[in-house]
Amino acid sequence: MAKATKKQALGRGLSALLKDPENDIKSASDKNADKVVGNIIELDLEFIEVNPFQPRSNFNDDTLQELATSIKELGVIQPITVRKLGFNQYQLVSGERRYRASKLLNLTTIPAYIRIANDQESLEMALVENIQRQDLDPIEIALSYQRLIDEINLTQEKLSDRVGKKRSTIANYLRLLKLDPIIQTGMRDGFLSMGHGRALVNIDKKQDQIALYEKIISQNLSVRDTEHAVKNYHSAGSPTKASPSTSKSIPKFVNEGVTELKEHLGAKVGVKHSGKSGGKITIPYSSEEEFERIVNRITGA
Repeated sequence: MAKATKKQALGRGLSALLKDPENDIKSASDKNADKVVGNIIELDLEFIEVNPFQPRSNFNDDTLQELATSIKELGVIQPITVRKLGFNQYQLVSGERRYRASKLLNLTTIPAYIRIANDQESLEMALVENIQRQDLDPIEIALSYQRLIDEINLTQEKLSDRVGKKRSTIANYLRLLKLDPIIQTGMRDGFLSMGHGRALVNIDKKQDQIALYEKIISQNLSVRDTEHAVKNYHSAGSPTKASPSTSKSIPKFVNEGVTELKEHLGAKVGVKHSGKSGGKITIPYSSEEEFERIVNRITGA
C-alpha cells in the first residue's frame, strides 16, 4: 500500500514540475525532460484535448458507464498516453475511453504517460496503438490501415512489420473498403461479420452487393451461406437467385425475439433456425470486458 502511495505522490510531484512556466519542456533534450517523458504523471483533465487521429469513432454509452463504475471503484489502472503540445497543453495518443469515463465521473486528474511527438509520429502512434489494443470494428481497422498507408506513406509490407500482422491480413481488411457504404455501416453496427464482408466484396456491382446484404439480414445467413450465395450469384448473374437452397426461413417469433435480445443486451445476437421450432442462439463478444457486461445483463448482476 505504501508503494502505491509513493508512486501516486511522485506523479503529483512531476505534475507540479510541468506547471512551472520557467521550466516548460518542449523537447526531449530540455532540462528535466528525462524526469517527465515516459513517466506516469497525474495530469489535469482540463489540459487534455482529444486526438483528431483517433481511429475509433463509436463509443458505446453503456460500456463507457461500466468503465466509469470500474474506475470509481479501482481507479484508472492503465494510464493514458498523451503528447505535449505546449505549456499545459496535451493531446491524447491513446486511452480515449478512459479519458471519457473519467470525465463522466467529474475527475480532475488522470494518470498519463507523456510523450513528445510531431503530428506524423502522433498519428502513427495513435493508429498503431489502437489497432493493437482496442476492440475496433473491422471497418475502423481497415480505415486505420488505409490512413497509415496514405498519410505515413507506408507500403503494405512495411505496415505489416509495424503492426505485427501478416500482409494478407492487412489486404483482407483493406478490401472491405470496397464495400458499399451502407454495408460498411452494417458491419460497424454489428449486423455483419468480417467473414460476411469478405464474401460480399467479391461482388463488384454495389447495387448487387446491397441486394445480397439485405438477404443476409432478412434471412440471417451465415458466412458459409453467404459464400455459397456469392458463388451462385456469379453463376446466375443475379442476387435474387443467390440465396442458398439450404437456408431455412426464420419464423417471425424468432426475428422478434432476436431484436428484443439485441436491445436488452446491447450486443450482437445471431440465430440459426434448424427445424420447426428449434435452433441455436449465439452471442459473440470481442473482449473480456464485453463478455462480463453481457453476462451481467443476462444474470441481472
